[in-house]
Amino acid sequence: MALLPTGVAVVTVADGRDDVGATVSAFGSVSADPPVVSVSVGAEGYMAEVIEEVGAFAVNVLGAGQRALAGRFAAEGRPSARLLVSGQSHHRGGLTRAIVLDDALSALECSVRQSVLVGDHVVFLADVVGLPVVTGTGAALVRWAGRYHSLD
Repeated sequence: MALLPTGVAVVTVADGRDDVGATVSAFGSVSADPPVVSVSVGAEGYMAEVIEEVGAFAVNVLGAGQRALAGRFAAEGRPSARLLVSGQSHHRGGLTRAIVLDDALSALECSVRQSVLVGDHVVFLADVVGLPVVTGTGAALVRWAGRYHSLD
């Protein structure tokens, strides 16, 4: 599967106490009408627990110039998402209150419809409830063969 290029996104959640975020490459469209997406995260991780508890999150699709940011959100033992976006232009989603990166290529606010435990991951199926305004342009960041690449 590492040889299948996939887009890279940062998923963020505001849980009322702090902000949590993680880099994902298992994100995709499930349905256009109604708009539903899927996000897969490790079942044993804190991210799965928080998404399950809060029931809402934001997805930030990263551009080629955001490789370092993807790495920060993928690091083990990473601090609060608020610290990881320090110095990055961002705002809170109007519906989820999750962090939205102003320079993302696109962003979605999502409400969990269903979660499914599959092996060592939880797949969240979520309704797209908002499309925050972001200003990123250019090529997408992708993950292929275990590394980040740009499509330009």
